[in-house]
Amino acid sequence: MTEIAQASPEPGAGAQPSGKTAGEPARVVPGQPDMWVLVLFESLLFTAYFAVYLFHRTADSEAFLRSQAQLSAWLGTLDTLLLLASSLFMLWCVQATRAGAFRSAMANAWITGLLGVAFLVSKVTEWIKLVRGGHSFTANEFFQYYFFLTGIHLLHLLIGFVVIGVIIYQLRSPARRSRDLVETYAVYWHTVDLLWVLIFSLLYVVR
Repeated sequence: MTEIAQASPEPGAGAQPSGKTAGEPARVVPGQPDMWVLVLFESLLFTAYFAVYLFHRTADSEAFLRSQAQLSAWLGTLDTLLLLASSLFMLWCVQATRAGAFRSAMANAWITGLLGVAFLVSKVTEWIKLVRGGHSFTANEFFQYYFFLTGIHLLHLLIGFVVIGVIIYQLRSPARRSRDLVETYAVYWHTVDLLWVLIFSLLYVVR
């Protein structure tokens, strides 16, 4: 798989993708500033969600622990590994774009999306299992937080699929290729993955 990310520039790939001019020093922070503003806003918003969750968990820790035991630790771990792997392939997509290896970049973007789909299937499977076991959104306070946090995250994941689709669309044509766009959208995908790691830690790991 590393060959995908490390491919050499393709014949006929032409000049560097738009968003970088010859002799221009590489930016320390990748992507557009607007995306980083969005990332900061999302981080503050989820921090507020996490703070409220931890406050109520502290108030009734035994009930939260009993409900937490109903979650599938191995499914949660699988979800985390899938998204971490997707971030790795997104990183390789960015690196291949910078190198002018656009076929490799598209391949990595496709694999990123497929790993995201695998995460989606796994999460929906867990939801169905919980609901059939009587642990729905209305079961208790813990599951209200569980379905709210995982549901909000899943919404961000669906937006991420659109982001990946735009990346692939842009990379297919030399006239549309933009390193800035790939880097900017990669920042969003990495943010989605980071948010899941935090949600996984709070809902599945913290005792």
